[in-house]
Amino acid sequence: MNTTTVVHVEDVAWFRDGASLASAARGAAATLARRLGLGEHRSAEVALAVTEAATNVQRHAEDGALLLRAVRSDGAAGVEFVTVDSGPGMTDVSAALSDGTSSAGTLGIGLGAVSRLADHFDLHSVPGRGTVMTAQFWPRTGDGRAAVPVPGASPVDGVTRPISGESVCGDAWAVRTLTVEGARPVVLLMLCDGLGHGPLAARASQAAVKAFHETRDLSPEGVLNAVHPSLRGTRGGAVAVARIEPDAGRVLYCGIGNVSGFLLADDGRRALLSAPGIVGSHMRRLRTFEEPLPVHGALVMHSDGLTERWDHTALPGLLHHSPLVVAGHLLREAGVRRDDAGVVVVKGAW
Repeated sequence: MNTTTVVHVEDVAWFRDGASLASAARGAAATLARRLGLGEHRSAEVALAVTEAATNVQRHAEDGALLLRAVRSDGAAGVEFVTVDSGPGMTDVSAALSDGTSSAGTLGIGLGAVSRLADHFDLHSVPGRGTVMTAQFWPRTGDGRAAVPVPGASPVDGVTRPISGESVCGDAWAVRTLTVEGARPVVLLMLCDGLGHGPLAARASQAAVKAFHETRDLSPEGVLNAVHPSLRGTRGGAVAVARIEPDAGRVLYCGIGNVSGFLLADDGRRALLSAPGIVGSHMRRLRTFEEPLPVHGALVMHSDGLTERWDHTALPGLLHHSPLVVAGHLLREAGVRRDDAGVVVVKGAW
């Protein structure tokens, strides 16, 4: 049986740049790690790594933030953080990760030690543009070995961020993998942007996620037809569904509303089409579009909480990094504060 390990995530909280960023993130990280059963020693390591990362953002970044979240895979739970900032970037990432290198005012362990404490670590920085760093922590045994199989970077990952002033986000994404004997797994992905923002928008997007996981029709049109009635009685939303078929070398895409979809390659991007409408209210006759998968490329879907004025080719080496780092950079480049934002990336699934 061919499998693809997809890590399921639960966004816990964004911590904004400010005088209390490091202390607030450290306390929340330690609490989350203990709640998820990582144990006292591993929880202390998580708190230490989060503090180092948050202090770097606090002291050196512009418009920086840290996202703390729970991650789950095959019944196990871990902690993950993502830092996103808009400058000044690192001119020499290798030096920043070397032993003994720590920014002034941090705990002194350095980003290299953070990378070793983490079970999965990724960092991409562009001088003058900004930096995205991710680190994932899973339970360890008493002798320091991994207590569970560590999944590493998921081929599908993304981030959501609520509008300024709200604690819940009206954007949500969900993924399913379909395995067939002797074939690479098919990936089914949905992004929903609940209309407006706040709890009522979140109610709509979570209803869409529930319908997505329950439907038996796994075509893009079938998913939208299942989501549509589930959003009646809510504000409704913009929804797009992609079905990635690696062995066929294609993606099937169907969308209603202003969710943007793009196929990325090293030399540019190709837009995927959605129809006007509101899922849960008035939905036009559905149409699925088929496109070839770009070699060594990626699929990006995002809500209108990101503008489309981003250019991944201006971020050298980005497509060599994990989907989560790609998503973080696009949020950093194009995210707006006046709306909920959601972006999800598929990379390495074909």
